[in-house]
Parts: sequence; C-alpha cells; structure tokens
Amino acid sequence: MITVTDLSRHHGPRSVLSGLSTAFPAGTLSAIIGPNGAGKSTLLMLMARLAAPSGGRITLGGQDITAIPPGDFARQVATLRQSPAIDLRLTVEDLVAFGRFPYSRSRPDAADRRAIDEAIGFLSLGPLRRALIDELSGGQRQMAFLAMTIAQTTPCLLLDEPLNNLDIHHAAGIMRALRALCEDQGRTVITVIHDINFAANSADHILALKHGRLHSSGSVDQVVTEANLQDLYGLDFRILPRPNGRICDYFTPKGEAG
Repeated sequence: MITVTDLSRHHGPRSVLSGLSTAFPAGTLSAIIGPNGAGKSTLLMLMARLAAPSGGRITLGGQDITAIPPGDFARQVATLRQSPAIDLRLTVEDLVAFGRFPYSRSRPDAADRRAIDEAIGFLSLGPLRRALIDELSGGQRQMAFLAMTIAQTTPCLLLDEPLNNLDIHHAAGIMRALRALCEDQGRTVITVIHDINFAANSADHILALKHGRLHSSGSVDQVVTEANLQDLYGLDFRILPRPNGRICDYFTPKGEAG
C-alpha cells in the first residue's frame, strides 16, 4: 500500500534518513523497529505528510502522496502522533468525534455517529464515554486517542509509539486491537514500536532501521533472528520459542545461558 523510494531527510548537515527504499504490505500489521535515533518516527511523519522529505518519493496505492488532495489523504490515512496532547477539556466522545472531521466538517450525521460509537465500543471505552480526557490515566487517554484514529475509518493507520508509557495491561490491549483491525477489518497498520517482543509476537511484517538506513525487513521469521537483532541493537539475543510465538531474551548473555 505505501512504498518509499530512495527517501532521505536531513536536518541541516545531519542525515536522519538516507537512501531508504521499502514497501509496507496492505492489510497487515507492520512494525518499525530499531535503536534510538534510527529515524523511525521521522519515517512515519514523512509518510503521514507531517514533514517533507529532503529527497525521494512516497506513494500510496501507486500515487505520489504529494499529489493527493489533503481531504482525500485524510480519508485514506489516519495518524496518531507520539504522546498526543490536547489542552481543551473534552470528553472521550468529543475527542473520538474529531476523527470524523474529514467527513463531517464539524456537522456529524448518522454515519459519523455510528463510526464514533463503533470506535468507542471496539476499544471497550463505553464506561469512559463521558469522562474528561484530562482526568483519565495515561493508558486510558492513549486508548481514547487511538479510538479517535480508528473512528477516521481509513484503510491505513500510522501510529508513532502507541505503547509509549503504558503498563502491560494497556499495551497488550492496544496490540490486540491493532491485530483485530488487520484481521477483522482488513486495515493496514504501520506502527513504530520499541518493545521487540510485542513486534515479534504481533506483527506480520517488520522493518528495522539503523543510523537512518534500512537494516533489514521482511516477515518476523526473516527479521527476528539472534544474529540480526544482535547486529541491530548491539546486544546478545536468545530467541526462545513459545506455543504461539517467540520470546526475545536480551537479559541473559549467551555465555550465561543455562
């Protein structure tokens, strides 16, 4: 669905991304991984048209994203930025309603209200529907922002570290929701993620960046190997199988493995 070709981004003399070419398959959950400063969030913001590349090209469904009118783009791609903040005292329902702006232009109809209800129900936020955003916990607030993104009903979602600062319960809930978006609704989800175990056990496709360049990409089996992760992060890894996935152990150096 989204393809990048020879993509680069510079901040003054510093190169953040360089010569990146890759593709994200449609209808799947893609995880962007890599060490800090690898260019993960920059790549996501370029695909979201929230920053301009220094060179290269990004296409959505074969069309250059710069040629897509803003309104049309907003009906195809929804973006959740890292640590979103909002100063207004809004309820969860009011916040989720913002996701319908590309369609309603602040005048929601029955279809908009149905999408809002479905997004709130999808993430089991019904009991918090009337709660004020600034009175929620960090995990609840993140779920509300994700519901806003889901309510935009776009074929593609771009999520920048949606698990940031979440406890295990909320992080696992978000990853289950993202899998359901792909499996049950056929949406394409591309997310920056730091927890390698969530990526290894939830993603269909993984893109690894290092020093602003493509390090590796492919299926979980292709990317999540001991040698590949060791080269990516500079740590010893042991990949431990489990019934429905794998555990990436980076706590035990290989020489200490029992």
